[in-house]
Amino acid sequence: MAGPLAGRHVLIFVGDVYEDLELWYPKLRLLEAGAGVTVAGPEAETVYRGKHGYPCQSDAAIAEMEVQDFQGLVVPGGFMPDKLRRDSKVLQLVRDFAETGKLVAAICHGGWIPISAGVYKGVRVTGSPGIKDDLVNAGAVWEDAPVVVDRHFVSSRKPDDLPDFCRAMLEVLAA
Repeated sequence: MAGPLAGRHVLIFVGDVYEDLELWYPKLRLLEAGAGVTVAGPEAETVYRGKHGYPCQSDAAIAEMEVQDFQGLVVPGGFMPDKLRRDSKVLQLVRDFAETGKLVAAICHGGWIPISAGVYKGVRVTGSPGIKDDLVNAGAVWEDAPVVVDRHFVSSRKPDDLPDFCRAMLEVLAA
């Protein structure tokens, strides 16, 4: 069975201390829907440990990724986004996804990366209450909701919101 997202390919960022569920739940839902998934980290074929100790091996290095190879991007939370947002390639990829109207999905502290990429100005979003001020200061329009969809931007607050986050992410990708 090919699935409704057959032929679509999604990039997911990974790095040390990613939020385990916020990476694995979307990855498995995307695969289940038939999408291809590439998990990219600072280094290719490197095992990164999640916040709760679950390992994830990167398929590729972020430096080798190009937006034209994907229909969407997923940015998990945890402490990982605070480090990855200092990488100019990460920020350029996020800007490229945003500018081309492709999915930019961020959950929890994952919103730090689109903030640093400068793509949230005027965009309705949610995220961890811990980064609410950062989102507002970046020009985003904050909403406290399980999921917020504004065009091709999908955002959620925490692991408990993952069912809503993934449904919305899949809908944007299927459109």
